[in-house]
Amino acid sequence: MSETVTSFHVGDLHGIHAILYALFDEREQLDRVAMRRQVELCLSVGVHGMAALGLVTEVSKLTEAERRTVMDWVAEDTGGRVPLALTIFGSSVAEQVAQVRHAESVGADWLILQPPMVGQFGAAEYIRFFGRVAEATDLPVAIQNAPAFMGRGLTSGEIADLVRQHPNIQLVKGEGPVVEIAGLIEATNNRLPVFNGRAGLEMLDNLRIGCRGLILAPDCIDYAVAAYDAFRAGDEEGAQEIYRKMLPAVVSTMQGLENLICYGKRLFALRGGLVVSDRAPAMRPNATGLAMVGRFAADLGPLKRQASS
Repeated sequence: MSETVTSFHVGDLHGIHAILYALFDEREQLDRVAMRRQVELCLSVGVHGMAALGLVTEVSKLTEAERRTVMDWVAEDTGGRVPLALTIFGSSVAEQVAQVRHAESVGADWLILQPPMVGQFGAAEYIRFFGRVAEATDLPVAIQNAPAFMGRGLTSGEIADLVRQHPNIQLVKGEGPVVEIAGLIEATNNRLPVFNGRAGLEMLDNLRIGCRGLILAPDCIDYAVAAYDAFRAGDEEGAQEIYRKMLPAVVSTMQGLENLICYGKRLFALRGGLVVSDRAPAMRPNATGLAMVGRFAADLGPLKRQASS
């Protein structure tokens, strides 16, 4: 892809967006070459957007300086060819606003706010927190609502209240079963663009209920793009056939966040010709898991644009 995005509108956001893994070298440092290659591979298979610093980017293991470095690298490597979302991580309003400022400086198109990973509070406190950060920027803002993974989140009704109070919050990045996401779409009267994740579980049903797309780690991203494009073209049978090919790997890797980071990252590396190392603490792969990932990689083949039928 060589086309540059010349203007950005929230209403145009759709499709399969890649959320990047944090790729480390043998010294447990961020690997510049591997991170660039990851972006290149995602762009080459036709992703509709790029994202970084989410849960699979192991953002909690990165220093504040490393988070800024990832922003710099991904913005440079994406080069405006697709919309870029950067997730904002921090334990205070001040820390998150500082990250927002850097995201703005590198040319992010939209931001995804994570709840602060300190303490446990009621919905009113999280609504105030998100609102204060959102008010600090003119960029469109989403919230990441992933209570199953983060231990904190908002109900569909609370999210509806949040966006009524803060018009700058214009999207939601969900991480939940399709039946829950359907409730969110209903509660917001289908006016709020919603992207789901969960590695692509229930992908086509998410699209059927009105999700704008999914934000996925890149291990099966080429199949997800092909299935989405087929679905959008009205070929649900073709989309289903493509989706069936990726589903065994999705189910296997999506047994929890740490499992996805351990085995999903290795599946991506096998399919993309990369070597990955872990940053401690981390789930370490065992022989059974590595053999399974190897079979998935062989079945799926190298990362490439797949036929949509």
